Amino acid sequence: MKKLIAIIFSTGMLATSCSDFLQEVPKDEISPSQFFQNPDHAYNSVNALYRSGTPALFGGGVYSGTRLMFGPYVSGFVDNDYKGQEVHVQHAQQLTMNGVNLSTYFGGIWADLYLGISRANTAIKYIPTTPGLSESEANKLMAEARFFRALGYYYLTRFFGGVPLITEPYESLENLYVERATIESVYALIVQDLQFATQQGYLPNVTMSSNGNRITHGAAKSLLAEVYLTMSGYPLQANHYADAAREARELISGGVYSLTQHDVDGQGEVNLANSAYNKAREADNLPNEHIYYYEYAVGISNSGYVQYAFPVSMAPELAYAIFNNAYKPTSSLLRAYNPEEDLRIQEKQYFHSSLTRANGTVANFDTAPHIWFDEQAALETATSGKDLPILSYANVLLIAAEAIAQSEGVTSEAVDYLAQVRSRAYWKQPTEQVKASLAGLSPQQFVAEVWKERLRELIFEFHLWFDIQRTRQFPVTAANGQINFVDVIGQQNSFGATFAERHLLFPLPDVELQRNPSLVQNPGYTD
Repeated sequence: MKKLIAIIFSTGMLATSCSDFLQEVPKDEISPSQFFQNPDHAYNSVNALYRSGTPALFGGGVYSGTRLMFGPYVSGFVDNDYKGQEVHVQHAQQLTMNGVNLSTYFGGIWADLYLGISRANTAIKYIPTTPGLSESEANKLMAEARFFRALGYYYLTRFFGGVPLITEPYESLENLYVERATIESVYALIVQDLQFATQQGYLPNVTMSSNGNRITHGAAKSLLAEVYLTMSGYPLQANHYADAAREARELISGGVYSLTQHDVDGQGEVNLANSAYNKAREADNLPNEHIYYYEYAVGISNSGYVQYAFPVSMAPELAYAIFNNAYKPTSSLLRAYNPEEDLRIQEKQYFHSSLTRANGTVANFDTAPHIWFDEQAALETATSGKDLPILSYANVLLIAAEAIAQSEGVTSEAVDYLAQVRSRAYWKQPTEQVKASLAGLSPQQFVAEVWKERLRELIFEFHLWFDIQRTRQFPVTAANGQINFVDVIGQQNSFGATFAERHLLFPLPDVELQRNPSLVQNPGYTD
């Protein structure tokens, strides 16, 4: 009896103390209504979006890789030398993932994306009423915030399908348990946000590097074009090909962006050391080609991608303590490139398998991504500030080519856009020869050629699995760069696992199902 009374008494005292405490204004944090009191506050709220939410998925550990590599692991086109200890890689490749065995992994993706969305919601609500902020500044910051909210939901719905649609900041305990919205509703908000962001004058129509590394009109427009293309495929099949073509065309005709070209010698031969791909590798970013990138800076936010450029066996010879071939191309990926015609597969272009030491001897190793090899960082400083491309001009050209072919047929314009990407890679073929090989194709055949180039060209932008999702076609590679597309359902990946319908979406993390009783698991993951 005395013990029970003591507990009740203590609880009463605690309740009184809490009541008094809640009447105090916290000294170490402020509410949104207190925060948005001058223009700096509005800028700070948007600045946070450049490092949280979707951008956080592009960072990762040396052994685990980044979370955007999960889809390529599922496809079987890339491997990870440390998958013995990285269980998410094993489950991805064997298609054994579920909401329980990868609850923490998928829960991290879910939490990071919703963190970015939550911060964007707060910015979107309070920026318009921030004192001292001009209308043009407010519109610009709102466009950036809505870009990042759209980006967050775009990745969420492709990972998990329909998700809770939250558009207001959490400022009370009401409406905590939000049900999953339909995929159509999620995409409707994504399009609405990006249409706002692409309105003329809200964002500058310049390159990102000319805009202080902030989101531009081109970034929003290229994402909108990609969203329309994705909506046209599975699961929506909403046929927005004409919309995707319009957005991509307008971006292309604007003249702000272009493909980087190879350097050539006096005889017109390509200087392989100064190819477009090596320029991309060596430069901090390619201003006219990289439309949106994740910015790194030495001493502030170092890039870890250099450590994915070599296998662990090379660590004793290099500056970093740890390397790991976390995005190791499998034979299925390497076969996608024609070894005679495609520059991307030549040694020290997209990939490499050797390093010449200072004494002239050569170290050989399993093929690894050369595109992430920062020589100074790998050999001397162990710190890299090289930016990571997320949306590229090559992607826009391929979106335009596919969308035009699907909505208008194989026009000379569509052929030109695909040929720009392919002729840069097929460096020994004249551009007119490349165009001639494409011009007589049917729309279905032409679109398949676009898909092939998306696989080859954009492999380091992590589009592979998302393209398989939206097309439901799996690329089967053979010798000399041959690729045939087959239905993904029933097809095996490189590790012998067979794709089923459920694998086209990933399972909701069990931790979220426990937190929110209104959520239901994706089909096929409930047993």
